[in-house]
Amino acid sequence: MNAIKSTRKPDSGGGGAWPALAGSALFVVVCGLVYPTVATLLGGWLFPHQANGSLIERDGRVVGSSLVAQPFADARYFQPRPSAASFDPKAVSGSNLASSNPALRERMAKDSTAVATRDGVPALSLPGDLITTSGSGIDPHVSPAGAQVQVKRVALARGLPADEVVALVHRHTERRTLGVLGEPRVNVLELNLALDARSARQ
Repeated sequence: MNAIKSTRKPDSGGGGAWPALAGSALFVVVCGLVYPTVATLLGGWLFPHQANGSLIERDGRVVGSSLVAQPFADARYFQPRPSAASFDPKAVSGSNLASSNPALRERMAKDSTAVATRDGVPALSLPGDLITTSGSGIDPHVSPAGAQVQVKRVALARGLPADEVVALVHRHTERRTLGVLGEPRVNVLELNLALDARSARQ
């Protein structure tokens, strides 16, 4: 009995290439062009302040961002937590040092002594956020306890009653997001600007 010969040509293996290439091109256009464009436009429309860097202006001049920490040299100002990125928003990073690393322990001991001397408190009483860096390196907040440690110095340098400075700290303490996320925190830049406004009224 003669075998029936098939007239179908063997698949060369190239038939599936075009659908794969077309699918890849589609994903590139959608994920690499359409989605970022739509997200950027919606973000700018729905959250214009945040989309433009949450910049803070005073007298028509940008003085900083509520999302980025910056150092203050004057004793009249509250200080942020240390920065592993040297407060450079273009180089955000943590120190990536393990707790067992001698370099980390040495840096923390040095900062602990400096902060204790600056604010006239025992080094062992310092809140952890005043001697540890954040994951981003530019965290704009300190804990309420971290702010409280600095009240006496700031009040003395400004000639203000300590209770007025404490009241400003309470006023600028942000609660947990949605009541459950994160911890209470104080935005250092916004608190310092409020202090400047209070001092200007004297």
